[in-house]
Amino acid sequence: MSTPAVRAQIDRDFWLESFRDFLALESGLSANTVEAYLRDLRRLGEFATSRGVRDPARLTRPLLRDFVYLLKDLGLSAASIRRAVSAVRTYYGFLVGEGRVPDNPSDRLESPQRGRVLPETLSVREVEVLLGSPRVEEPLAWRDRALLELGYGAGLRVSELCSLSLSDLLLSENLVRVFGKGGKQRLVPIGRSVIGAVSVYLHTMRPELDRGKSRGRVFLNARGQPLSRVGAWGVVKRATERAGITKRVTPHTLRHSFATHLLEGGADLRAVQEMLGHADLSTTQIYTHVDREYLRSVHKQFHPRP
Repeated sequence: MSTPAVRAQIDRDFWLESFRDFLALESGLSANTVEAYLRDLRRLGEFATSRGVRDPARLTRPLLRDFVYLLKDLGLSAASIRRAVSAVRTYYGFLVGEGRVPDNPSDRLESPQRGRVLPETLSVREVEVLLGSPRVEEPLAWRDRALLELGYGAGLRVSELCSLSLSDLLLSENLVRVFGKGGKQRLVPIGRSVIGAVSVYLHTMRPELDRGKSRGRVFLNARGQPLSRVGAWGVVKRATERAGITKRVTPHTLRHSFATHLLEGGADLRAVQEMLGHADLSTTQIYTHVDREYLRSVHKQFHPRP
């Protein structure tokens, strides 16, 4: 791992502070994506420096291909490599636009093929046990229950759960307002069990937690500060252990299960896409694998020539 001095030099040599400003102010990317892009580009800078290149204008197409091969050798997932390639392409688009490089050597850089990764899901029964696992006698039980109910009941990303503000809870309308990737807003319906758990938390526990440092966020930690992503993961992990579920369960598992159970129940794919906040329908279609056995059984039962 490079030292802070080396990283600072790479930032200067490769104009990364200017690129950060471009991403933050002009691209509309989330803060998490901006930081991920910068990590990818610092890694590119370290690689280039190791090859004696300290100027992005001197990075050639073969060198960029070698960088992608390095990422594969490091064991990075295909998704991580695709993100790194996207970061490099965005970076060189910025440099060309700023007149810092004469041409774009990343224009033919290929990403790994996107595989159909089948998401881990919970059964309806497992979800019921998980949601009921926070013990009432524990100090933060209703916060945990409300978070789990919202994560599953609205299919929210962990970042969306943690950034949720009180003004985003439209409980009287059975809706929650969510700001997803790129700040895109969507409204997601929520059911009675979600509203019940969230209402109990808001009226009993949250006022005790709020000590003026909440910034209006819904979910707070024991110190009264907004719950972090790591904190939300901890809530899900503890609930999974109490429920006796042996699968690896993360906040995203709740989101996967939300989509899966809607589609199993016959929901329209485009409606699920809207609720998940997916920009591309193909992203939502990954969930349709869960229907295979169900569809086979329906075909066998109802088709005249099964």
